[in-house]
Amino acid sequence: MRLVFAGTPRVAADTLTHLLADGRHEVVAVLTRPDAPQGRSSRPVPSPVAQLAAERGIEVLRPARPSDPRLASRLAELAPDCCPVVAYGGLIPRSLLDLPRHGWVNVHFSLLPRWRGAAPVQHAILAGDDTTGVTVFQLVEDLDAGPVLATATYLLDQEQTAGDALAALQVLGARALVSTLDGLAAGTVTAVPQPEDGVTLAPKLTAQGARIDWSRAAVEISRQVRANNPSPIAWTVLDGERLRVLFAVPAEGEPLPAAELRVDKHSAVVGTGSGLLELVMVQPAGGRATAAADWGRGLRGAGRFQ
Repeated sequence: MRLVFAGTPRVAADTLTHLLADGRHEVVAVLTRPDAPQGRSSRPVPSPVAQLAAERGIEVLRPARPSDPRLASRLAELAPDCCPVVAYGGLIPRSLLDLPRHGWVNVHFSLLPRWRGAAPVQHAILAGDDTTGVTVFQLVEDLDAGPVLATATYLLDQEQTAGDALAALQVLGARALVSTLDGLAAGTVTAVPQPEDGVTLAPKLTAQGARIDWSRAAVEISRQVRANNPSPIAWTVLDGERLRVLFAVPAEGEPLPAAELRVDKHSAVVGTGSGLLELVMVQPAGGRATAAADWGRGLRGAGRFQ
């Protein structure tokens, strides 16, 4: 089939790489978000999908808004049979949904209808879910509500970060997408409506929401840390300086008041609202990521987070 692939971040570029390597379907163009400022220079940089497409000689479409009539005109000229979507980052308007004869097929990293929204993997970790997965579904105007074409289940390791889980789910998603496209071309795929019960929402995580509340239980804070890695990264404040917490696990030992830090030669442990939390990897303001035990040796042995 002729495809226009819609996606923006690295996970989408990895899926596109798999699709191109498979070679059974022709990607005639990609749709991605406009170049975005990055780094201290704030110089606009193409998205990972745009960079990959340029390297492969594939046309790149990057309208400021998907509703731009020039996009509709160009898609009509390209005449795709299907438009696969992976984390594009914009709502596809009704005027575009009916252009491909097989519609727009979205790869979503949860088992819908659980965790509809921008951050399904992160919210699965925050909630302590044991199982998540991938859903391939037909795009409709409502958020992540279209009929399901394929699913794949994934068991979450309770020490995985969101980045770790997403990397594994991307592989599952790429395979499920290719299989779905094959089925659409052959007429062997059946769309199944999503159940009305069990809908949960997964909005994008924010930097403010990533601030650690030490009155919460250690197990909840450890999930918060994993869910916010690699972005936006959980953080706290010590002596007026922000400390990013990249990884932490519940620990055993002599109790501490919530937010109180105890360090020795081998560990850095914090009291919480229920249980102890051992800091494993941290990043001080203006510094590099480091083992928390090494960071702790530069302190006086104790402290209290704000």
